[in-house]
Amino acid sequence: MIRIAVFPGQGAQAVGMGRGLRDAFPAARAVFEEVDTALGEPLSTLIFEGPAEKLTLTANAQPALMATSLAAVRALETASGRPLTEAVGFVAGHSLGEYSALAAAGAIGVGDAARLLRLRGQAMQEAVAPGEGAMAAILGVDVATVEGIAAEAAAAAAGGVCELANDNGEGQQVVSGSRAAVERAVALAKERGARRSVMLQVSAPFHCALMAPAAERLAGAIAATPFARPAVPVIANVTAEPVAEPEEIKALLVRQVTARVRWRESMATMARLGVGEVIELGAGKVLTGLAKRGVPGARLVTVLEPADVETAAAALAGEA
Repeated sequence: MIRIAVFPGQGAQAVGMGRGLRDAFPAARAVFEEVDTALGEPLSTLIFEGPAEKLTLTANAQPALMATSLAAVRALETASGRPLTEAVGFVAGHSLGEYSALAAAGAIGVGDAARLLRLRGQAMQEAVAPGEGAMAAILGVDVATVEGIAAEAAAAAAGGVCELANDNGEGQQVVSGSRAAVERAVALAKERGARRSVMLQVSAPFHCALMAPAAERLAGAIAATPFARPAVPVIANVTAEPVAEPEEIKALLVRQVTARVRWRESMATMARLGVGEVIELGAGKVLTGLAKRGVPGARLVTVLEPADVETAAAALAGEA
């Protein structure tokens, strides 16, 4: 069976995530300690104890989610007795989750991933002045309709930006850009038959052209960070195709800051490649939820609590 390990993005964070893994598995505890050391602060205390408002800050949420995902990876590797990359054929992650995927596949160290995500979060937060950007979910219409709505909204906003930022699945899209343009897109979506269109409570307009200053800041740091060839290919957000060459991965991570997250297309790629099991490692169950339709017939597994680890490890051992 071809398996893929997938890793969640921002919005999945919750105070207390990964605490059970830390307590049950020394290898998971070591991940949180490594991230704390890399950042020079006790991020793990914030992860386990909150407050939620501080954990939700982009610069904290991004490395926190990666740490939790990698703790789940190390716990599963301990319980199954083999590297994750021997059990899966591919990895993928949603937005910041791509860094988790790369760390899980050995393309980047956990500490380096934490430092890059801290910078990425800070740069994305600071790229647009508070209140000037926005994001909105548009549900129940197809991608072409959302693209048309975004283009029309941008044109109506006199030089504003409105772009499809997250193509998460059939009828599940998010637009991002200038606040006035995104507000116009919400109104247009209702006129065009969307089941729901709503402004999102986010701190910045991610994955659109307004993030160009953040991409520029991140580019130098990515260039200076050592990357290796991953043990298994990563399905990249920007292309929705498997990549393995370190220099291509670096270039795509820079582009990812301003580019659309092509998760619907990534799931279609998984299906095309014959993926029969999707293992979501880390906080939440968003990606396995999307995979119910996006990767038809695949077995869906989530790993966050110690009981999840034992169940997943038993399944892997049975098909080693």
